[in-house]
Amino acid sequence: MSTMTQTDIASLSINTIRMLAVDAIQKANSGHPGLPMGAAPMAYVLWTQFLKHNPTNPEWPDRDRFVLSAGHGSMLLYSLLYLTGYGVSLEDLKQFRQWGSATPGHPEYGETPGVETTTGPLGQGFATAVGMAVAEAHLAAVFNRPGYPIIDHYTYVLASDGDLMEGISHEAASLAGHLGLHKLICLYDDNHITLAGPTRDTFSEDIPARFRAYGWHVLRVDDGNDVEALADALRAARQVTDRPVLIDVRTTIGYGSPNKANSHEAHGSPLGADEVRLTKENLGWPVEPTFYVPPEVLDHMRKAKDRGRESQQAWSELLAAYEAAYPDLYAELARAWAGELPADWDADLPTFSPESGAMATRKAGGKVLNAIASRVKTMIGGDADLAPSTNTLISGSGNFSRHDYSARNVRFGVREHAMGAMVNGMALHGGICRPYSATFMVFSDYMRPAVRLGALMDLPTLYIFTHDSVGVGEDGPTHQPVEHLAALRAIPNLTVIRPADANETVGAYRAIMESRGPVALVLTRQDLPVLDPAMVGDVRKGAYILFDSAPKPEVILIGTGSEVQLALAAGRQLAAEGIAVRVVSMPSQELFARQPLEYRQSVLPPDVRKRVSIEAGVGMGWHRWVGNEGVIISVERFGASAPMKVIYQHFGLTTEAVVEAAKRLLQG
Repeated sequence: MSTMTQTDIASLSINTIRMLAVDAIQKANSGHPGLPMGAAPMAYVLWTQFLKHNPTNPEWPDRDRFVLSAGHGSMLLYSLLYLTGYGVSLEDLKQFRQWGSATPGHPEYGETPGVETTTGPLGQGFATAVGMAVAEAHLAAVFNRPGYPIIDHYTYVLASDGDLMEGISHEAASLAGHLGLHKLICLYDDNHITLAGPTRDTFSEDIPARFRAYGWHVLRVDDGNDVEALADALRAARQVTDRPVLIDVRTTIGYGSPNKANSHEAHGSPLGADEVRLTKENLGWPVEPTFYVPPEVLDHMRKAKDRGRESQQAWSELLAAYEAAYPDLYAELARAWAGELPADWDADLPTFSPESGAMATRKAGGKVLNAIASRVKTMIGGDADLAPSTNTLISGSGNFSRHDYSARNVRFGVREHAMGAMVNGMALHGGICRPYSATFMVFSDYMRPAVRLGALMDLPTLYIFTHDSVGVGEDGPTHQPVEHLAALRAIPNLTVIRPADANETVGAYRAIMESRGPVALVLTRQDLPVLDPAMVGDVRKGAYILFDSAPKPEVILIGTGSEVQLALAAGRQLAAEGIAVRVVSMPSQELFARQPLEYRQSVLPPDVRKRVSIEAGVGMGWHRWVGNEGVIISVERFGASAPMKVIYQHFGLTTEAVVEAAKRLLQG
């Protein structure tokens, strides 16, 4: 193939990518054509010359990851997936943004083969890609051996102006530079346009200087249509071995559109039938038929399947030799990649005794986490500069750093939002068992968008939140979560577990490790009495009978977390007075709701309508469990700065309040 022919096929392929996007968006009468039209050349160069991937096996572990952080430009990615031979058909492109299609408005993990992560909320994809790069670096450091680079791939992310405006990108870029993640390359679609107008209205900092200050290597491509310059920049980026790389590519949004190119009008709306026709004529493209794909383009782009098969075959042969040379390492890596736990993962789980004294569940959580991590070697995670308080450091392991990627303690710094997205990225990458984050519960707000995406993708992530209530005490209302439990429970597909003591914390971790979906583990700052292990039920069921004074209760008391102690004390007091009472510990509403109806009714008999719940947070959601006739003891105001016991007394979080509420129900 001559140089001219290579140039011709490149130009033809790039325009195919552009026009597939334009036609799909026009047919849907919805979407964002500007980015695919402007960024098509850089995407084409990356996908045909550099990206290591196998369209016939999108799950190949050693593939390069490509993250379209600018998820609104989803038709760019869908066009590439179709053209290179993933399980995306031309009919799928024609069903863009339609009910049940494989081409939703923004890329969704699990819905479309080849989509590495759900993106759309700007900045999330960028930070998630940083987490993927962390996972690659860690696994390579742990499992690779001389001559056996089993884990050896790049993470590429395409980011927009909007991505780099969002605060999460600042957090993630800062940490990526600090960690020297040199297998991370960001293509910055620098088109100077946002949804509402030119970037000069809102955005004037020197982006290359900013990234250099973060510790990134920065390259520049002045013309986003110059495929040779783009290839040169990507080659140069791959030569950098001590830091991540930003390639600032000056593009034209809506390139080819005579009237809307370089305008915000090309960002988030179809071009319109007349402009589509003019654009096709301008680029020398057939106006009809729509969704036209030149056969030579499809043949050219589908060569990715042959390249991918060859790359994976070479890797598989290397992996077989690795297995023979390092059978134990291979077995551990294979198990980690399959998401399986070692048979003895729970061998060191502790049992706590009431005689050992009261213990905060955050402290118990630290002991349990370390017992598991000692057996599950690919469990890694970290904290938002709060390890002394969250108790989430893995003992015996150093800090993950540019000097030691094998260490398992990722010190995220005061960067909750990036932390949440990075943990998602670590889970998405694969090979990391239950990646976790840790911060104070009140700061779950800072990372909520990332937690929401983790739940949307059903990732095996663990978000640890300590200092879980007004029990924080003297730090006052700024640090006392009140609405946060309800807010987390409102996220579909997120399991929230708030254990009542050290032994329930053990049960919580058992539930976490044996499940696959995302979990928010909510732990106390203050010490709590340790329940008799014989009383503690199966946390995996979400709720259980902690105490029964009679076979048939007259009233049921329900508590979670630290308030279970109050419910239990109240139950014993009521029982001493001859009242038939049941005390239920409900560490997880979500787990309980998933149990068979028979079990749920055995714990909360439907004919026992006199119920009292107590929890140190807003009462939203509790009517589901106490019914219209029940009483909800809750906190419906912000907290206060005072010792914890004083706060609980003033807020009515007391044994006496539970007893009084129960008696009032029985008398009514």
